[in-house]
Amino acid sequence: MKLFADDVKVYLEVVENAEVTKPQSAVDLVASWASQWQLQISVRKCSALTGGRSSIDASYCINGFSLPCGTQCRHLGVTITIHLSSSQHINEITAKAHKRANCIIRCFASRDVKLLARAFTVYIRPILEYNSVIWSPYLKKSLKSR
Repeated sequence: MKLFADDVKVYLEVVENAEVTKPQSAVDLVASWASQWQLQISVRKCSALTGGRSSIDASYCINGFSLPCGTQCRHLGVTITIHLSSSQHINEITAKAHKRANCIIRCFASRDVKLLARAFTVYIRPILEYNSVIWSPYLKKSLKSR
């Protein structure tokens, strides 16, 4: 289990079909703990992500609400896929940075290099560097410039 501020991530290894109830039990324990401490769980922000080679198909719920199961989820602003690939996240942040760079170019009348460099440093660089230690590209195709 990983805790950060008001975020909780539960990681479990399910090897056999008999262990498919382990994640639901863990979710129930978290929900029970939250209820005991009078904390509400925002179910709409919750999701289940199954990774690996297993073909175990299960659904999980919190307080009667079914959790969506997908191929990716966001945690602290970083997109995580079932293959633990950072490609989806890199594509998202580069698209966001590109849009913001276009806005800067369109909105700034001045073409002063120092002013534009400062604007890019303040408004674009944080998007590209946020949590880069976590999603740092390691594949050759991710490192190529576009």
